Amino acid sequence: MTAQRLEQLDLFHLPVETPEFAADPDPWLEQARARHPWLAQSVIGPVLTSYRAIDEIMRMDDALKMPGAEIVSIMGAEGTGWGDFAQDMMLVRDGADHQRLRGAVSGAFGPNNVKRMRQVMIATISALLDEWAPRGAFDFTEFAANFPVRVMFALIGGDVAKLPGIISSLEVQGSSFNMIVEDMPKIEAAYQVLWGFVDELIEERGPDGGKGDLLDDLIAANTRGELTDKELRQMLVFLFGAGYDTSKNLLTLLMDTMIEYPAIWKRCAEDKEYCRSVVREQLRLTSPSNTYRVTTRDVTWQDVTIPAGTMLLFPLGISGRDPELFDHPLTFDPGRPDRTAPLAFGRGMHICLGQFLAQANVEEATHLIAQRLTNPRHTAPASWRSFAGVWGIKSLPIAFDPAPARVPEPA
Repeated sequence: MTAQRLEQLDLFHLPVETPEFAADPDPWLEQARARHPWLAQSVIGPVLTSYRAIDEIMRMDDALKMPGAEIVSIMGAEGTGWGDFAQDMMLVRDGADHQRLRGAVSGAFGPNNVKRMRQVMIATISALLDEWAPRGAFDFTEFAANFPVRVMFALIGGDVAKLPGIISSLEVQGSSFNMIVEDMPKIEAAYQVLWGFVDELIEERGPDGGKGDLLDDLIAANTRGELTDKELRQMLVFLFGAGYDTSKNLLTLLMDTMIEYPAIWKRCAEDKEYCRSVVREQLRLTSPSNTYRVTTRDVTWQDVTIPAGTMLLFPLGISGRDPELFDHPLTFDPGRPDRTAPLAFGRGMHICLGQFLAQANVEEATHLIAQRLTNPRHTAPASWRSFAGVWGIKSLPIAFDPAPARVPEPA
């Protein structure tokens, strides 16, 4: 069968830029799949709507690149600090350059090191719950914003006293790749705050280090000439942004889901191992990140050829809702027999570096939050971030019945 060219297809248009789509993409996805089994169109470019298409095409590292310069052009960010970052950071590098940068930090985010960090996660979320749980009601996104970045501070060796001053900038940085052009002035301002923060962090630590943490490792790589001064600072901005946004959004999405499944939430409080299945199922149903790639050559998959130079949107956050692979895909079922791996963290050479850290953060947090925030319920509708880029819930007002801290479990 001869493949059709992309431009020959009559694809359904997904309004990915609208608040309505961000809040509930499923009605549009159903129409898109009725028109074509794995492709739709959008203002950004073609959207892959099939799990298998996303899984297999994202692995074609030789045919795809991250769209750094393209996004900077769309945002009108040429000549800005953020624009420089968007074109130079690790995510948009490839080949030996990408391996060099990724190798500088990969050890710190491996499963063994993340396992050692679990006690830090437990202590961090426990302290936050002691402060927040007695309130009985709050915006859960504000609570969640304080957790994963504190764990990241512990990994880097940063002073948490400086955290309040940068959280708002981290929030803006997290949404910077949603391609909302009118946000560019505040994106640049936030980037400059973060650049100043990491620059000060490096200067305070000095070339000799002494803490034996990730920051010392990065400074040592800089001293050996393996990272330039700019790469060192950009790497830290990237790590803080990624460490803040993914876990915070995933945890907030999970709380929103759990309000609809109170029996599962109660079990999370009693069964820590069960929380792993719950987090995995959340990653399948709804996860924070959607991403882009630009084709560097013609790509043919099944019966369609996508031409070189095409910007593709990979909706990782809803890839697990594909009815071709998952029975009752909109039902939250941690015990579902199908063990198909979620695509939440991507595929290929740019698969999320911090995936083990993010999952561990949310697993530990879920168990302890379920013990302290019982009977959670909405007090107002959730508001959603833009779908393209880092998706998630912008505001989640909840009330709950506070419970006291339990005796700590054995390590």
